[in-house]
Amino acid sequence: METPIHSVVARVTARIVGRSADSRRAYLAGIAAMLARPPAQDRMGCANLAHAYAALPGADKIRVTLEKAPHIGVVTAYNDMLSAHQPYQNYPALLRAEAARQQATLQVAGGVPAMCDGITQGTPSMELSLFSRDTIAQATAVALSHDVFDGALLLGVCDKIVPGLLIGALHYGHLPCVFVPAGPMGSGLSNKEKSSVREQYVQGRVGRDELLRAESAAYHGPGTCTFYGTANSNQMLLEAMGLHVPGAAFAPPDSQEREAFTRAAVRTVLAIGQRGQRFTPIGRLVDERCIVNAMVALLATGGSTNHLIHWVAIARSAGMVIDWSDFDELSSAVPLLARIYPNGEADVNQFQAAGGPAWILRELLAHGLMHADALSINAGGIAAGAQGAPLRSGDDSVLRPARQPFSATGGLRLLQGRLGRAVIKVSAVPEEHHVVQAPARVFDAQEDLLAAFNAGQMQQDLVAVVRFQGPQANGMPELHKLTPPLAVLQNQGFRVALVTDGRMSGASGKVPAAIHVTPEALSGGPLAKLRDGDIVRVDAVAGTLDVLLDDAEWAARTPAACTAPAATGFGRELFHHFRRHAGGAEQGACTWL
Repeated sequence: METPIHSVVARVTARIVGRSADSRRAYLAGIAAMLARPPAQDRMGCANLAHAYAALPGADKIRVTLEKAPHIGVVTAYNDMLSAHQPYQNYPALLRAEAARQQATLQVAGGVPAMCDGITQGTPSMELSLFSRDTIAQATAVALSHDVFDGALLLGVCDKIVPGLLIGALHYGHLPCVFVPAGPMGSGLSNKEKSSVREQYVQGRVGRDELLRAESAAYHGPGTCTFYGTANSNQMLLEAMGLHVPGAAFAPPDSQEREAFTRAAVRTVLAIGQRGQRFTPIGRLVDERCIVNAMVALLATGGSTNHLIHWVAIARSAGMVIDWSDFDELSSAVPLLARIYPNGEADVNQFQAAGGPAWILRELLAHGLMHADALSINAGGIAAGAQGAPLRSGDDSVLRPARQPFSATGGLRLLQGRLGRAVIKVSAVPEEHHVVQAPARVFDAQEDLLAAFNAGQMQQDLVAVVRFQGPQANGMPELHKLTPPLAVLQNQGFRVALVTDGRMSGASGKVPAAIHVTPEALSGGPLAKLRDGDIVRVDAVAGTLDVLLDDAEWAARTPAACTAPAATGFGRELFHHFRRHAGGAEQGACTWL
């Protein structure tokens, strides 16, 4: 008998349905209008079709034009600089061969950019990172704009790439779509050892050569980085949404298993096409149930905070409106089932060996925490993703059942108070640091904080405030470079927290960080009124973010002006219109609404 849906999950889903009724109805009407058109071979002009198929081999031309075979478009994030995307180099030939076996045709419709936050972290280029998501969405739309496809395969893995591909695909919601991952690199230097060397480096206890050796031992081959940051959270969420062939997320690159999953993606996109047995366009699949399933999977695994921005934008692309209160309420009911770095010591390969996404999905479905009736690209529905999960966790230090979780609640909390609304990832933060009250040290740039640390000016209890880091100010860069020095202070016994309108890495860890503060300082947010010495309270237990000042004094404060120079160089000028039009963090930082 099917387990009844949990009351909190049902309530949040119903609220999203009600809030989104008009916009979702309009979105679905748009899909219906697109599907009412004749097939491309009958709809488009002969010159258009000739251009589209000019480079196809002769047999494929006959198949697609005369036999009107299904035609698949591929959008790829391949480049050979990013380890996660390098394996995609040989996918087109493999996908094309499998399509031919299925009497279908396939073309690479286009490529999308893929930048790495690990490379750009702490550099001016990081200010392009968040907006690369919307650039990828636009590039996906351009690739699919040739409008001759019966379905699409989307090849991408990392931080902004998957959300961008998904946003772009949802603007072609009439197309069946399947995501095709590439898998993680093999385990190298443990994440715990890597973090230790980083902390030693910022203290001057090891040199640059030793730091580089450690980093190179951690990041050493093709595949995604092995910590549970945004990239690997992407893969978990796509499994929960039914957009992957079940089990595809964490199979190793260049393995027989990976090839089997990749070939299966071709068969799946054909099966859910209009001429297949289970027509499932992506815009109908990604509904309120699907979005809530993704949110629940994020919370149950202690996933990346970046998704509190990205999944808001994804929902909006399909005509739905979610906010951080939805995440917060779900977090009160969803248990934490996984400990993967930075929430534990395991990497994603150990997570996979212990049971992986299949274990998580089975536990969540069994306890009514996911919508079992949500649509999926797979014949068995969402439950197909849970097939093959072991009866018991292969390692209870990595995965635990819902009846004996690591925590009764999820890994994310909403904070709100006089300093605005923010989110905090508590799953990696020791309980004794869930509440920090200390004097503020206010900085307008992360470089200023690092300089103060290096000068020995931060040896005290403090709340480090780094403001003017929001979407409109400078593109909301990740501030992961701040983690090692703040962790050093915490290890020395000081009470430390970070408050910022910027982002932290998906691998943000043991230092409590109230991030994504909205409204951002540049648009009149309250962080602009803070001064050095103000007592700030970050309380993840009560869910508050406050400054302990008299109401009259706080109201009389004049906000500080942003003194940062204009963003020039590293291509940042090209993104001026993105910054000018960006929405707030809780609205998904969308540049296209």
